[in-house]
Amino acid sequence: MIRNREKEIGNNIRKIREKSGMTQEMLSAKLQLAGCDITRSAIAKIEVGQRHLYPDEIILIKEILNTDFDTIFYGTK
Repeated sequence: MIRNREKEIGNNIRKIREKSGMTQEMLSAKLQLAGCDITRSAIAKIEVGQRHLYPDEIILIKEILNTDFDTIFYGTK
């Protein structure tokens, strides 16, 4: 069940990122500039639910993608 939830959250992040016109590389670079050491391959793993997200990473992703927690956790309606 947790793995499915991670896949859903990762998929939501991918959708938000793509909608904002940002590549995985661009998101990774912005996260690194903000002090979060995440590579493009880590972003790819997050988006398919193969890597856990830490709270500080979720907060930075939310800020960089200019979205809210509900959209990250539950998607768009």
